[in-house]
Amino acid sequence: MHKPGLLLALTTALISALISACGPAGSACPAIAQATAVSITVSAGYSPKVAALHVRACQDGTCKESDVELRPGSTSVDAGCSREGACSATASPNGTKTAVLMLDTLTESPMTVTVSGAAPEGTALPVRTLEFRPQVAYPFGEQCGKVLSASVVLDDAGLHQQPASG
Repeated sequence: MHKPGLLLALTTALISALISACGPAGSACPAIAQATAVSITVSAGYSPKVAALHVRACQDGTCKESDVELRPGSTSVDAGCSREGACSATASPNGTKTAVLMLDTLTESPMTVTVSGAAPEGTALPVRTLEFRPQVAYPFGEQCGKVLSASVVLDDAGLHQQPASG
């Protein structure tokens, strides 16, 4: 006789617990994975001198290296928003070249990146090495956890850590 009331109370308690576990509206974290990688941007002024790159990254006693594929770089150009609120952007070539070396793990520990390569005529480029710490960001708020990025820029002067965006 009391079972329907008990069932209703348990169901209400369960629903309340599930709703409160979701947090306040608008605070959901995106379900995306972080890429564990080193990204390399060859500056627009230096990119005509670079035909191929080999990258070695070492962190926490582990190294990974590989020839990397160079792709044309681009800049995002705001294409505006519709009246319904859908926004878009287009990619505009910017003269840079980009590459990525995938890693097994990426931590906040210092890492060393060494880049070597070849010019279009086949001559060796200067070997460049940089020691730096990956950057930490909270692009979706601290409640969603940190995102690490390891990004470097190669230019005539050498290898530099990519400035934080934002």
